[in-house]
Amino acid sequence: MKEADSSRWNFLRHPTERGEGHSRFDHAAEVASNLASSSLFFSICLSIALVWAIGLIVGLPSQTESDLTGAMAGMTLLLVALLKNSERRAERAMQLKLDAIAAALLDKERGGGIGRDTHAELEDAVRLHEEI
Repeated sequence: MKEADSSRWNFLRHPTERGEGHSRFDHAAEVASNLASSSLFFSICLSIALVWAIGLIVGLPSQTESDLTGAMAGMTLLLVALLKNSERRAERAMQLKLDAIAAALLDKERGGGIGRDTHAELEDAVRLHEEI
């Protein structure tokens, strides 16, 4: 019963610990993160904000103003969800890399060299960001 309980609440776990690999949502989050950091996205957001501000000054119908405000709010909520997923994955990859570096430093400090297992962990950590 405990196993069924944990699978039911699996969605509350860190994205990299769910054991489901890269889902469509994860792929969408990565694409959204790349898009949100582009100049194209900034231009689109600036254009929407300018149209909204000009509409307030010129006096566009309240329905148009409401539509623009709703579009901006919806886009904001979607971006928060998508970017948070992408941020958590990058954070996890960085932490695993730091753990591998710390283990290598400890091995070197203790025995004068890096062990075979630690060396393999370091090699795996180099490409970890793409996997997570």
